Amino acid sequence: MKTEQIVIEALVRLGELAPAGFAIALHVRFQTPSYMFESYPPSWLETYAREGFLLQDPTVRWAMRHSGTKRWSDLGAFDEADVLGRARAHGLAHGITHSIHDGTALSIAGLARPDREFSAHEIREACEILQRLHDVTHRRETLGTDVSATLHEMAVVMTQRPD
Repeated sequence: MKTEQIVIEALVRLGELAPAGFAIALHVRFQTPSYMFESYPPSWLETYAREGFLLQDPTVRWAMRHSGTKRWSDLGAFDEADVLGRARAHGLAHGITHSIHDGTALSIAGLARPDREFSAHEIREACEILQRLHDVTHRRETLGTDVSATLHEMAVVMTQRPD
């Protein structure tokens, strides 16, 4: 199966698991991901960028220091800037953060639901999909205009670091 098809199928399934959206940064080096996929509501993405929440976000801070998965509800004590509270106002009420540290690169993902916590089964499936995305994108290749068009139809914003 081609990389493009794997990426699209993975993002479709993650969209089903995380109906409030997701943000996935693959192969982060020097604070810049090789690929970034975002489907959070545009209002949240705008607020997040405008307020400079990246460095205050407890989900990102946790993921930078740990491998594995953490529920957002377990990070409230580390949310001095109320990033998670502000996210809830945009429909991101329940979420998980997943990070992969493989020695050469870091991949981080946040997935959200508006209605309930993720089940253990959903978390396992999401982690497997994220690992597959991390593995299949380890080589720097352009995903192409067909992928961009398909992701646009899915309301997923893709950013790709130039070589």
